[in-house]
Order: sequence, then C-alpha cells, then structure tokens
Amino acid sequence: DNSASDSEDNNSKKNKDNSENSGNETRQEEAAMNQEKKRKDAYLGIELGSTRIKAVLMDGRFAPITSAGYTWASRYENGIWTYDLALVWEGLSRVLAELKVPEGTVIRSAGVSAMMHGYLAFDKDWNLLVPFRTWQNTTTRQASEALTELLHSNIPQRWSVAHLYQALLNGEEHVPQVAHLTTLAGYVHFLLTGENVLCVDDASGMFPINPAGTDYDEAMLEKTQKLLDEYHMPWKLRELLPGVLPAGVPAGKLTREGAARLGNTLEPGVPFAPPAGDGGTGMVATNSV
Repeated sequence: DNSASDSEDNNSKKNKDNSENSGNETRQEEAAMNQEKKRKDAYLGIELGSTRIKAVLMDGRFAPITSAGYTWASRYENGIWTYDLALVWEGLSRVLAELKVPEGTVIRSAGVSAMMHGYLAFDKDWNLLVPFRTWQNTTTRQASEALTELLHSNIPQRWSVAHLYQALLNGEEHVPQVAHLTTLAGYVHFLLTGENVLCVDDASGMFPINPAGTDYDEAMLEKTQKLLDEYHMPWKLRELLPGVLPAGVPAGKLTREGAARLGNTLEPGVPFAPPAGDGGTGMVATNSV
C-alpha cells in the first residue's frame, strides 16, 4: 500500500512539474508574441542636399515616423564650389543621433540619395585626389562641348565625364592616379557598405545610359575611350565608373566599419538600396512619378 501511495505521489509531482513547465513555455510564447506585435518595422532614407543633410524614418505605408536635419553649405575655394567631405560624416552622425526612433522600432532597410553630378575622383585606395567639384561649377565648357559633338548627345558641364575630360585638357597632375569616379551618394554608400555601385538615375549624371536603362551606353563609351586614348592614361573609363543597378534591389549591407562612421547609431547588417540621385528621389517624393 505504501509503495502504491508513493508511486501515486511521484506521478502527481511529475504531472504538476509538467504542467508548470508547459505553463512557463506558454507564457514565454505569449511574451514573445506580444513583443513581436509591439515591434514596428521602419525604413530609413538619408538625403544629402545642397543645403541640408536629412534623415527620415518611414513606416511600411511610407508615412513619416520621425526626421532630423543638419545644415551645411558649399564653399567657393580656389575658383571651385566644394564641400568638405568631413562634414558628410559629422552631419550624418549628428542627424542619426538626433533621430527620435520610437521604442520597439526595427530599421529593416535604408538608402542614401544626394545631389547628383560633379567630380569625386579617388585613387586606388579611395583617397580623394582633389576637392569635391559640385554640380554648381561651370568650368568644363570646353570638354562639355567636345563630348556633346562627339557623342551626338547632350553632355552638360556638370556631368562627371565632362569634369574628367576637362581635367585632362587642363593637364591636371592628379588624373593619371584616378582609379574611381563616383557621386556623393555613391561615395557615402561605398564607405557604408563596401559596394561601389549606383542606382541608374544617379549613374545617368556621370555618363549616358543605354536605351534599355540598364547600364552605360557601350557605343558612347567606346567613342569616348578612343578620345581619351590620345592622352595615354593608365586606366580605361569603364573601369573608373561605378556599377549600375535598378532602383530598389539589394545593394549591400551596413558593415561594422560603416556603422562606426555613423557613430554606431545603426546596427551592422542593415540592407541598403542602390544610392540614388536627388532628381529621382525628388520626383518620387513629390508624386511626379
């Protein structure tokens, strides 16, 4: 009898323990579900405009959640309109630090856009060779007119290829060292993700895009290269230009080094869209397209 009683007590204890464990697991699952419900997915847009650096956090319906801004301005130095690139990182770090992200918000993806065109020339180690020449400069008329005539396509003075060719015409010492050309958005994106690419809209301000809108125009590249070959440079134009991607596709993830540049205000691993020009983002933002 005592043996049977002990067995019943043991079974009762086991059932009680199992019930308590099951209850704990249920409560943990409910807590996890509640936490999941509280979590809010968000998407970060960063814009480097001519007068302000801005960050806007949006929800899944593209409604703004919060935003912050940093004022900066170009300077006229040695006959060139330019920006100090150190201010890019100061401004971005400050803007993201001031961004009031609601509790439970998870940034699912991000993207950078910026003023288009201009001349950002780097050596093979991504050292800036000459101060950033912005879209505001009108110092490339000779190159612009020659390329427009050669390609039978309008090449404005502000385009990157016009700046590069004008530097060749001017005999500037840095030109043989050029290994990378990009835009402001492309520069920021590369240092955040390690990916040297542009959205097709931003790339179109560096060199003409093919009719399909998928890459640089090969026929125009070939014509331009023949012109540049007269100067016996150690590079080919196509090698200097960033890769071209359509809007919205994955274009890299925030690296640890990139996060550190932003003052660790974002977690490494956040996916980034291709870096875009302010022309395209402006049309989207104003519902023009």
